Amino acid sequence: MATARRTRNQERVFECLKSLEREISAQDLFVELRDRDQSMGLATVYRSLEALKLEGVVQVRTLTSGESLYSTMKEDRHHFTCLHCGVSAPIDHCPVHALEQQLNQDHRFKVYYHTLEFYGLCVQCQSQSQGQGQSQG
Repeated sequence: MATARRTRNQERVFECLKSLEREISAQDLFVELRDRDQSMGLATVYRSLEALKLEGVVQVRTLTSGESLYSTMKEDRHHFTCLHCGVSAPIDHCPVHALEQQLNQDHRFKVYYHTLEFYGLCVQCQSQSQGQGQSQG
């Protein structure tokens, strides 16, 4: 992917994200940059993340709480998330790569990344829910 001309702050945000190798919220990234003596305003962190996302080198995943997690572009992300306890686990197999290729072919739409999220109850929360239902009856 061609690198767009980045501001110094965008480059610092990008390098910090690359070094972390995990998803992180903008607020936590703000703290991480401050801890590395590369402090910048929170609004600047958000603007930098948005520019990097539009460049196609940063991806974002939004949790059920509404919090957004950012990471460098490595691969598509797929998760299932428990609505009760909030545990989120990755799904290794991607069922939509063929659709992505079809969009590119039919509509000339260049996909940078996609997310696929499933929401429901994990095994532990299902057990707790069933136990509560039985005790009420």
